[in-house]
Amino acid sequence: MIINIVRSNYKIIIFGFVFTFFSSIGQSFFIGLFNANIREEINISHGEFGGLYGVATLCSSLVLVWIGKKIDDVKLIHYSVFVVLFLCFASIFFSFINNIILLFFGIFFLRLSGQGLMAHTASTAISRYFEKRRGKALSYIWLGMSLGEFLLPVIIIYLISFIYWRELWVYISITVLLLLPFFSYLTVKDINFYSREKLSTKNFKKKIFTKSWKRSEVLKDFKFYTMLPNLLVPSFIITGIVINQSFIISSKEWGEYAIAKAFMVYSFLTVLTLFVSGFLVDKFSSKKIMSFLNIPLLIGLIVLIFFNSEFSAFIFMGLMGVTNGLTNVLLSSLWAELYGVNYLGSIKALTGSLMVFSTALATATFGLFIDLGFSIERIAFLCAIYTSISILIVFIFRKSYLPVILKNKT
Repeated sequence: MIINIVRSNYKIIIFGFVFTFFSSIGQSFFIGLFNANIREEINISHGEFGGLYGVATLCSSLVLVWIGKKIDDVKLIHYSVFVVLFLCFASIFFSFINNIILLFFGIFFLRLSGQGLMAHTASTAISRYFEKRRGKALSYIWLGMSLGEFLLPVIIIYLISFIYWRELWVYISITVLLLLPFFSYLTVKDINFYSREKLSTKNFKKKIFTKSWKRSEVLKDFKFYTMLPNLLVPSFIITGIVINQSFIISSKEWGEYAIAKAFMVYSFLTVLTLFVSGFLVDKFSSKKIMSFLNIPLLIGLIVLIFFNSEFSAFIFMGLMGVTNGLTNVLLSSLWAELYGVNYLGSIKALTGSLMVFSTALATATFGLFIDLGFSIERIAFLCAIYTSISILIVFIFRKSYLPVILKNKT
């Protein structure tokens, strides 16, 4: 019995880890590696690419609200295979883009399937399955994305030096198709909506539990809107940075691969923070940690504003990694902690779409500012103001972030 319990928990964590790793394919840092090649072939500017990327990402966020909700209605294995096949299709489609219309749909498919649904599937499954050890479990699965951020920029830059970028996307599609459907079957075929982590008997004797909120109820909750600015800051700023890394490099006169190399520091500190934040969330709760979420990011922006040395790239990327590690755990655990797990897929689809929307807004905004002649220092200054305001709002309302507790009468 104990062996089966361990295997059950272990398998779903491995499932989440692999899904977050492959969600990298739809993340901005990954697509941004092909930015220069795409703009050169299609002959578009930074601003045009950013605007198109932003609109496509916005559209994907709207669709995610509907498709993401379906994880509450079907068995996890069926939903997972659908998401994997969608990512495979998106990758092969991206290899055919040769004009702005196909580029729009290519970005839309990648953002929805990769950044949206792959990450949504992993984090929702883990957040629902785990309760007592939710923070640690989430920190383990988000190591998958950190591994992707650590390895993939260097690997892609190396491969693209001798493989045509369109062919590279074909190979990516084949890899997804060959590995992930079979892997999903092996790990979560027996997991259903009511599956939960197995703990000792004493953990099932609690007399209270958190009320599960419907999405419509969450949308009427005032505290939800006071948390959003703070929680969406990382996705907005980090996306704007990584998708325009070539602009930052040229503006700061750094080496060609400065930010790609700095991603290793970013990933290392993300991983370190994941372990620490998972422990802190389980010990103190997500709502108590949330107030400190964006302080490292704010310091990183200050570094970007005032320092021009290439070494500063490692510092500000590292500080962004700390906030990224905190964000990955908090964005998944906070909603389960405050709003319960029965409608978690629906709630996370909403918040996930808002996060994707913030990335869309970032690419459009950063691209517009670049085309208007704003320096990276000026853009970072505006981002620092937004970050400071979001931190202040959370600090003011921090005492209101409490779940509704119901007593178990049985």
